[in-house]
Amino acid sequence: MPEQAESHFNNTSGHSDPVWVHKMPYSAYPHAAFAPLNQSIKNTDVCIIGAGVAGISLAYELIARGGKQATLIEARHALSGETGRTSGHLSNALDDGYTNIEKKHGRKGAQIAAENHTWAIHRVGEISKELGIDCKFRYLNGYEISQFSRGDNRHITEVGNIKREADLAQELLGEDLVSFIEGLEPKFQCFEHTRMMSIEEDSKHDVVRVKTMGGHTITATDVVEATAVPLQRLSIIAEMSFYRTYCIAIRVPKGEIEDCLIYDEAEMYKYIRFTVCDEEDDYLVIGGCDHKVGQEQDAQDQYKELEEWVRARFPFAGSVDYKWSGQIYEPIDYMAFIGKNQGQEHTYVITGDSGNGLTHSVLAGRLIADEIAGIQNPWTSLYSPSRLASITKSLSTMVKHDLQITTQYKRYLQSDIKDIEDLAPNSGGVVHNGLAGQQPVAVYKDGKGNAHELSAVCPHMKGVMCWNAAEKSWDCPVNGSRFGWDGVCIEGPAKKGLTAIST
Repeated sequence: MPEQAESHFNNTSGHSDPVWVHKMPYSAYPHAAFAPLNQSIKNTDVCIIGAGVAGISLAYELIARGGKQATLIEARHALSGETGRTSGHLSNALDDGYTNIEKKHGRKGAQIAAENHTWAIHRVGEISKELGIDCKFRYLNGYEISQFSRGDNRHITEVGNIKREADLAQELLGEDLVSFIEGLEPKFQCFEHTRMMSIEEDSKHDVVRVKTMGGHTITATDVVEATAVPLQRLSIIAEMSFYRTYCIAIRVPKGEIEDCLIYDEAEMYKYIRFTVCDEEDDYLVIGGCDHKVGQEQDAQDQYKELEEWVRARFPFAGSVDYKWSGQIYEPIDYMAFIGKNQGQEHTYVITGDSGNGLTHSVLAGRLIADEIAGIQNPWTSLYSPSRLASITKSLSTMVKHDLQITTQYKRYLQSDIKDIEDLAPNSGGVVHNGLAGQQPVAVYKDGKGNAHELSAVCPHMKGVMCWNAAEKSWDCPVNGSRFGWDGVCIEGPAKKGLTAIST
């Protein structure tokens, strides 16, 4: 059962809890040190929006170099986004594969990606040592599994691809992500429950103004959106797809399986790592079974697939203690967007983690700190949000994605349920009365049978919500925005919550 809190969605972006709360419950997070912003800030060097791994890593890099003041703001609690819901492993074996990356960015681009993700791994080790952070940092062997039988021509082809991948990806390890990030947090100024509503560049005065929902303004020289996805309407957002990904933590006896990373290249891609449980058992953490946001009805099918995979290969596995899901952002050309936002001079973005959020975030800390300082970095162009060549190569993929998104608007006239009375307790659905001009309504019925009605229309691009039963959230299939059952915005690019409907 999820740990009870004042509001669960203040701590995490889903109803379920990730395995990391087993050793570090939400109550152990350093929230007491981070109050809401209660006045405007007239001058700071860098305002960072988002207090997850990307924002915190960047703040640390800026401060460690000296001379820069970093101010973070977070709409909910620090680490409440996707950082705390990751599978928590570091790897330069990128999810999209170097074979695919080479097709879009050339051999040199693939080599640069391997080089800088390897750097990010070593950087985490350096910081952990410098600050004395006990995050279980260690180097591990990694194994990729072919999905085809020996002798099958497809097996031969896949093994060849895996060997080419291995030439580039040679550093693999696991770590306790939340402990690492928690160890960095005391190094900078952070304001929680401070939601950004707009960013305005003032070229006349060479400043950027960030306006918050609370009515305050932060004036900075530079601003960085480290919000997993930029809180804006189009451009970069149109160049990404949004996916839900699933994890379970299942007990295995200590010493029965090598502490390693495992990747299964089957159509339903899966990845495995291990973390501490207790004196007798470890947790095998397996993730995968991704699908586009709002386009699957029953998460239990994904959890079942993961559990069956483990039990078929490790029959001694014990109970499944944790099940949770997260969100990943997949650029159409496989590389993250890190750098100046399109058409901006002092506003930067970090997005498109593509399933490798930790290494991308640590890398982003260096790239953006370099760019702000005017330091030329040979890695910058690969991740530039304004890049064109690789995006142009991916236009057919973008068109297919856009067509699929367009079909989601048909939900504007559809209902999931015929009547609110049909809803079981602790469940939700969208109802539409079919009358022209009437908007669909998102209805959640709580455990006591009380119905909570919200507008089902996303405030971002007007997509119609889908009910996520596993996380008790409303998910937008158009641009991936997500909201708690009570309407609070827990995932961008939307900036505000769903509108309550008075009855």
